[in-house]
Amino acid sequence: MTETFSAKGGRSASESTADLRRTGINPDFWYPVAESASLRKGKTVAARFAGERIALYRGADGTVYALEDRCAHRQVPLSMGVVEGDMLRCCYHAWAYRGNGRICQIPYLPKGAARPPRGVRAYPAREAYGLVFVFPGDPGKAAATSLPELPEFDSARHMTMRFSRTVACHYSFLHENLLDMNHQFLHRGIVGRIQPELLGYHTGPQSVEARYLFTHAGGKKSQGARLLAAGAGGRHSPHVITIRTSYPYQTLQLAPEDSGLPAFSLWAAYVPEDAEQRTSHAYGLLMIAKPPVPGGLHLAWPFIRRFTERVFAEDRMAVEAEQRAWGEQGRDRNHEVSPLILEVRQVLRSNGVPIRPDPPCAAPLRSGPVP
Repeated sequence: MTETFSAKGGRSASESTADLRRTGINPDFWYPVAESASLRKGKTVAARFAGERIALYRGADGTVYALEDRCAHRQVPLSMGVVEGDMLRCCYHAWAYRGNGRICQIPYLPKGAARPPRGVRAYPAREAYGLVFVFPGDPGKAAATSLPELPEFDSARHMTMRFSRTVACHYSFLHENLLDMNHQFLHRGIVGRIQPELLGYHTGPQSVEARYLFTHAGGKKSQGARLLAAGAGGRHSPHVITIRTSYPYQTLQLAPEDSGLPAFSLWAAYVPEDAEQRTSHAYGLLMIAKPPVPGGLHLAWPFIRRFTERVFAEDRMAVEAEQRAWGEQGRDRNHEVSPLILEVRQVLRSNGVPIRPDPPCAAPLRSGPVP
């Protein structure tokens, strides 16, 4: 069921007693944990998801594997290990693991001697959009769970700018920040005076989508901001911004008020790193439409990059301040007046899971013959 609301009102919404900042992200989705370019053939990368340490490695044939980042022997991180073909060998005592997490060799163990039948946990892993995704939840659900669909990424009409940043806050603060465009005062030194008008929004069990009309009311707008929006009309023409939290991802598009193709589309995922989920890694793909002038976007690229980095820095300053306040007070003491933000909080809360203070323990090793 989906409900639609005008900008002037919505259904009565009240905060649940459950603290959203103590709600964990649902692991039964595909989450980016590294950029593909950082994981070269025969190399390893240490990644994290909500307190779970994950060792990524790329085998000789280019396949990416994801294992629990600990040797079953002495708990030394496997991300410190050596890649041999499709195996990962621990750097300490040379125990070797297949991509499915099974121990395939203990070099010094006599032939026929009993050894642990279990290895370490293996995570389903896939590559898309220049990112390495893992499925940290129930592996039986991985095949039936789709990766996000980003048609602009492969379009010849677009170029993609990537972002990868660690932010010291719970992932929910990042969803709220992007969805609530009333915070444009924060960016007044970069985009001038913007008058955002909420045109309306609609919600569903796993989503909230809002549309804003953006009017430039004065002040200096950075060159990067003008160039980024160049494909959406004239310099001072109003733009429509559509933002959607579709659990657990978030998207944003900017298009001319009188309809037309978006000037750019943003896809973002906020991946908790620590067990308490108070630190998130933000991955973003900004897909920018190419202007009619050949090579124009290449020339504009440094200015757009500088603009987006400045905006992100201001947003990070704000959300990290929110997280510090929550930590000092031990709870939220804010007084939210926007029905839209109350709605997205409920979506995040109802789709999330309780935070576990410690990552799940691996099954204990047992002595016995190899099955």
